[in-house]
Amino acid sequence: MPTVPTPARRADPAAQLRRLLNLRPQAPLRAAPATDRMLPGEQIAPGLYYTESWTPWPRGDDLVLHGIGQGEVERGRVLAFDTETTGLAGGTGTRAFMIGAADWRDGGLRLRQLLIATLAAETSMLRTFAGWLGDHTVLLSYNGKSYDRPLLTTRYRLARLADPLPACGHIDLLHPMRRRYRTVWPNCRLATAERELLGVVREDDLPGSQAPAAWLQYLRGGSAATLRRVGDHNAQDLRSLCGLLDAVADPA
Repeated sequence: MPTVPTPARRADPAAQLRRLLNLRPQAPLRAAPATDRMLPGEQIAPGLYYTESWTPWPRGDDLVLHGIGQGEVERGRVLAFDTETTGLAGGTGTRAFMIGAADWRDGGLRLRQLLIATLAAETSMLRTFAGWLGDHTVLLSYNGKSYDRPLLTTRYRLARLADPLPACGHIDLLHPMRRRYRTVWPNCRLATAERELLGVVREDDLPGSQAPAAWLQYLRGGSAATLRRVGDHNAQDLRSLCGLLDAVADPA
């Protein structure tokens, strides 16, 4: 049976012209570097940024929390904390790129945030946060016992640093909220609790699920604008945590 010749492949005229002129293929265009790279706060270590603010918050010295099974807690011992992380699944590959904390000082609420702009700054951030904790600290979180605290414990272990968290007490408001309101509210997420109990309705808030992409975009040379919104989101989480603790305290 005669062999059918294979049709010749048609040459690309542009490729032929490049060969004749000894030109290399043109590299793909790259986006120009972002000009807005400003991060808030002070750089206290290479790649580690610190911000602090204070808001008036007149309240009594003691919190009576028998209604949520906690007894009495001195307000000055409470430290609300919340992390923004590179993922929501957890595991050793997930790290916190921001740690926010709030406590009551001088008649107001002090809010502090740590943000790493490089991977190498993580150890400095962990050391700084550990310095905010003492043996008498009572941590305050929303789902922190299941997510934030184990994640930080893993990061301390991987960084070969002493983990300061086991020495602290811990109030996780998610659990009393579920006991009280799981049959009343559609869900017991923080946004629902702050809306129902504090009247807080966030406008133009960056969802926490978008935080990992905002940080990764910045690391790749992108704008810092969205990353600054992550800081605003974290700060509101902390203020709401402290407001919810007052809301669930026993009446005086």
